[in-house]
Amino acid sequence: MKRGLLITFEGPDGSGKSTQVELLKKYLKDRGYEVIFTREPGGTFIGEKIRNIILDNKNADMNAMCEALLYAASRAQLVSEIVKPAINAGKIVICDRFVHSSIVYQGIARNLGIERIKGINDAALDGLEADLIFMLNISFEEGLKRKALQKEFDRLENSGDEFHKNVFLGYEVIGKTYSNINNIDASKDEHLIHEDIIKILQSKLN
Repeated sequence: MKRGLLITFEGPDGSGKSTQVELLKKYLKDRGYEVIFTREPGGTFIGEKIRNIILDNKNADMNAMCEALLYAASRAQLVSEIVKPAINAGKIVICDRFVHSSIVYQGIARNLGIERIKGINDAALDGLEADLIFMLNISFEEGLKRKALQKEFDRLENSGDEFHKNVFLGYEVIGKTYSNINNIDASKDEHLIHEDIIKILQSKLN
C-alpha cells in the first residue's frame, strides 16, 4: 500500500488558513483522495480537552513552559492516534497548525528558545515529519485588521499586540530558516493563493 501524506498549514492568526484548508480538502476529495482533516491543539478526545485548558481565558497565569508541554502532549496523542495510522493506510492528512507553530509561539514569541521547543516536540512526533508545509504570510498590520473583526478572543489571542508582533516576526524567521517550508503570499485573492498551493502540491503527488 502506498504511504499517504501529511500536509500542514502554518501562519499567524488571520492569514486565511481555514479557507485554504477547505479549498484543498475539496480539491483532493474531488480527485478521489481519502482526506482526513485535523487541527492543533486538539484533533482527538484527549487533545480537545488539552485545547480547552490552553485556550481558556481563566488560565491567564499559565507558565510558558507549561503551555509548550501541553501543546506537545496534544501533538503526541494526535500523531499516535490519528496521523500515523491514516498515513500508513494511504490517506492524506491535512492539519491546521503543527510543530512549527510551537517553534514560533513558544520558542520565539514566548522566548523559550527554538532548540528547547524542537527537543520537546521531537519526542512528541516520534520520528514523524510533515511531507508538505504551507506557510501563509501576511503583514502584521493586515493581521491586526483581520483579528479586529473577531467577536471573541481566546487566551492566546488575548496575549497582547507585542506578543503577536513577535509571532509575526517568528514566522518570518522560520520561513527563511527551514528549507522545507513553502512560503505563500496570503495577501492575494484566496483563489490565487489556492492555485499557488496546488502547483506545489501537484509536484508532490506526481
